[in-house]
Amino acid sequence: MVPPLALDIDGTLTTPDHRIDPRVFELLPAWDAPVVFATGKAFPYPVALAHFLGREETVIAENGGVAYADGETTVVGDPDAAWAVVEAFRERGGEIGWGDGDTVNRWRETEVAVSPDADEALLREVAAAVDDVEVVDTGYAYHVKSTGVSKGRALGVVADALDIDPAAFVAVGDSENDVSTFEVAGESYAVANADDAAREAADEVVGEGFMDGTVSVLERLRERAE
Repeated sequence: MVPPLALDIDGTLTTPDHRIDPRVFELLPAWDAPVVFATGKAFPYPVALAHFLGREETVIAENGGVAYADGETTVVGDPDAAWAVVEAFRERGGEIGWGDGDTVNRWRETEVAVSPDADEALLREVAAAVDDVEVVDTGYAYHVKSTGVSKGRALGVVADALDIDPAAFVAVGDSENDVSTFEVAGESYAVANADDAAREAADEVVGEGFMDGTVSVLERLRERAE
């Protein structure tokens, strides 16, 4: 049997130009084990991906701030503290950077995402003055969130809801926010485009990047199960 998966989305199931790789729709609908989409994006994004793949909507969003499995939603983190940091950042001249519509944050429940073009040093300085708030760089945004909230912690919640040992999962990811997932899953892979934190935490760094790397992992897992 193939193992259950915990898959990051951006940089892991995408192309270098940020599109969902079409092979996702070829390989994942038929994966004969649970698949958890674990992302820094807001809750609706991984739910929609699971829906259009015809899979159970088993997801981790907002870097672990929201977890959904077996019809139950778990929300952790203090969004008020995150927004207080961002407002202080704005008062000192910082900008969130997504434009007037800001669909990046419109549906977030537990954190605030700031554009990667923002003043990182200023944002971190402001956040450091607030207890229990941290900034995580995913390569796609700076996420202002409560400390202790992580994809790994959320994977434990999801695994419990599914009655699966977290160590049974194979995790694939590419950035700092995947480190905690790698620590909880029994087996972990960083794709070649991964940042230093993910590379150091993974059991293995695969030779290919983005979805090419994920495909190589899935093929290996399927061959091993045969």
